[in-house]
Amino acid sequence: MKRINFPITEEQLLSLSCGDRVLASGYLYTARDAAHKRLYELLQNGKKLPIDIDGQTIYYVGAAPAKPGYVIGPCGPTSSYRMDKYAPSLLDLGLKVMIGKGARGQNVIDSMIKNKAVYLIAVGGAAALIAKSIKKVDLICYEDLGTEAIYRYEVEDMPLITAIDSKGRNIYVR
Repeated sequence: MKRINFPITEEQLLSLSCGDRVLASGYLYTARDAAHKRLYELLQNGKKLPIDIDGQTIYYVGAAPAKPGYVIGPCGPTSSYRMDKYAPSLLDLGLKVMIGKGARGQNVIDSMIKNKAVYLIAVGGAAALIAKSIKKVDLICYEDLGTEAIYRYEVEDMPLITAIDSKGRNIYVR
């Protein structure tokens, strides 16, 4: 089991190998399809993003509402392929870690290798377990998107697996 912190250091990022089990702590952003589309459109129009993505982590998630007394509701990963159209643009801006579930397209893998980034997966169906690792939630932007808005999570010992490392080694390819 490897321990890493977000934002990730280059040393930690390069130490991750395909198949490594990881416990992650620190801060990350959330964004799903609708938020990615807005970020992409801003970039296509030469506008500045509402967050500085350089060196950061994005978790593909839309959490369920929190019950009273809880920081967040269940928050399992979203299928990552839906962000494949947008991911290379964010990787080119310095995004270092993506978290979701499922395989990625070759365009994303090529961009990860070029930009020295990694793709971590969270176990689908473990939304309640993952929620226990989230200690704080702050709305950043796109409030109108509800659970698909961009949030900043503080996480502690979030259980993940390295699916694709910075060299392009891929858990989904044998």
